[in-house]
Amino acid sequence: MNDDISNKNKKDWENFISSSDKLPDKDIKSQLDKSFKTRSIDLHGFSLDEANKKIESFIIESHALNINKIIVVTGKGLHSQNEKNPYVSKDLSILKHSVPEFIFKNKNLMNVIKDIEVAKIEDGGSGAFYIFLKRNK
Repeated sequence: MNDDISNKNKKDWENFISSSDKLPDKDIKSQLDKSFKTRSIDLHGFSLDEANKKIESFIIESHALNINKIIVVTGKGLHSQNEKNPYVSKDLSILKHSVPEFIFKNKNLMNVIKDIEVAKIEDGGSGAFYIFLKRNK
């Protein structure tokens, strides 16, 4: 290995030290991701109507509290009793499908929501989803 520093490298180093420029912080995105104020709600055991009322008030309350991220646990519908009723769609009342549909159709809720995503496996995977809220003005 060569211990000699080239004149160009010396000049670059001196320019860097004397400059007031700051290096970009590559970890800032990681820090921003961790700064979410998060709340969660578990809708297991709720009827469809109860779950919709609960999630509506929860989103509005969370937005008022400047929460950034909501984890909504609906379950995967494995214990739904709809399969026993031939006149009910198997997907219709399962909270996993119905709650997000209710949210998307509710203009008041969508006005405060930035994004909705499927949850990571550690937060419930396909039996949960994230709601990212807009900043409260």
